[in-house]
Amino acid sequence: MDKYYIKPEAWSKIYEILKEMRQIRVKNEAKTRRFFEGIYYIMRTGAQWRELPTYYGKWRSVHKRYEAWCRKDFLNFILQYLTPDKNGESHMLDASIVRAHPCAAGYKKGSQEEQALGRSKGGFTTKIHVIVDALGQALRFSLTGGHRHDITQAPYLVEGMKNSNIIADKAYDSDAFIEQIERQSCTPVIPPRSSRKEPREYDEHLYKERQLVECFFNKIKHFRRVFSRFDKKASSFMGFLAFASTILWLR
Repeated sequence: MDKYYIKPEAWSKIYEILKEMRQIRVKNEAKTRRFFEGIYYIMRTGAQWRELPTYYGKWRSVHKRYEAWCRKDFLNFILQYLTPDKNGESHMLDASIVRAHPCAAGYKKGSQEEQALGRSKGGFTTKIHVIVDALGQALRFSLTGGHRHDITQAPYLVEGMKNSNIIADKAYDSDAFIEQIERQSCTPVIPPRSSRKEPREYDEHLYKERQLVECFFNKIKHFRRVFSRFDKKASSFMGFLAFASTILWLR
């Protein structure tokens, strides 16, 4: 079928990972691929689910199955199968705000904080926090409302990292965070804030590698369903983030 857009090499790798996972049925490769192509179509175009072309299946069935996979975090598991191949010499972390469409609101009364939605100078927004490896490939995500500070998710993002350079901008210059990095036998490459009485030294040449996380955000926002949030549930939006990152890993 000429309506498929995931490259055969990438699909082959994804399907091999799926066959190793439990609690999912993927014996029929043709139907499984059609399901993933449907997700890709929605993610790439930003279309509403009801606009899904019929050759990907009934939109309600595809959407229902996608929501079930997101609840069980299956799409993130696929990404985690790839991360052992990371280049761990350096890790870069940063955050980026995406506008949330009005249809993203209203999942449950008073649940905006729970669903990573908030108000910032940009309006109704969600903030994506990510850490990437030395090749600019995503390893781990976190979501908050757009009004939350970048540093709030930093301890979780770097948890478990060992013997690496942790590169980030001055928004991450926190004594507690620097101490965590050093406890993990890592080297902080973070410029000191201008308010520090005793500025901390850092490797300015190595700091230039931080552009890789900015490049990652540029790439991932080519997927319209990531560039703007339409999903009411944080798990659904996280599913698109994980799948888009998987596609970038396999290019």
